[in-house]
Amino acid sequence: MNACQLVLPSRESKPRSRGLTAVIDSGLSLAATEQLVDSAGDYVDLVKFGWGTAVVSPQLEQKITLLRRHAIDYYLGGTLFEKHILQERFDDFRALCQALECRYVEVSNGTIDLSNTEKAGYVRKLADEFTVVSEVGFKDSTRSERLSPSRWIECIEEDLDAGAELVTLEARESGSSGICRPDGRLRFGLIEDVLAADLDADRLLFEAPSTALQSYFVQRVGTDVNLGNVAHQAVIGLETLRLGLRSDTLLTFEDVTRPSEPAA
Repeated sequence: MNACQLVLPSRESKPRSRGLTAVIDSGLSLAATEQLVDSAGDYVDLVKFGWGTAVVSPQLEQKITLLRRHAIDYYLGGTLFEKHILQERFDDFRALCQALECRYVEVSNGTIDLSNTEKAGYVRKLADEFTVVSEVGFKDSTRSERLSPSRWIECIEEDLDAGAELVTLEARESGSSGICRPDGRLRFGLIEDVLAADLDADRLLFEAPSTALQSYFVQRVGTDVNLGNVAHQAVIGLETLRLGLRSDTLLTFEDVTRPSEPAA
């Protein structure tokens, strides 16, 4: 079916600078990665090898080769960065990213005792060589809920000033922390405060592992919102949300006019 006659929201072609879809790889096989790039490669901009899975994935280098072939960038999970910092092995982390020819790196403090200023220092150290994706928010939902909206904004600004290209707003792969409450409900007030701040939304990456979260951000921010922690099997579904081809956003990008009532 040729759908090109439909009026749909415009989308940049890869390499995109906005409207990024970042897929979470929680240990995909090489075959599953092949299926991902074959079925949805045009819609995947980044793949994050979640937490420390890169250390134990037996076919990591083959997957990286496949991603490069399809113009998909990749990076290691922030938890792996934190593990290196915990063991005072920052130089080893840099060397690992160099060995894997990563263009992107993630810097976070979601679990370890590392202040945002210290985290920003690592962003600054890496920004001369890599495109840095920092992360704000904690894995522990209680710690995240104690982080006031004003402090979220300050941390985002500090990371951007340090050289981060993108700042990820934490939600975990379960959608139960960071910008979400433990029961999965979005912290709407926090999101509104962040969006009302003097920040470039194109440099924010909202973690949105569920269809409900993806739909909300597409409707609230727009087609070209940057979304992360997207499951590999959800990429096509997300693209339909971006284009108003799914019921959740079907009317979002339409000028809907109701027919006038018939004369009595």
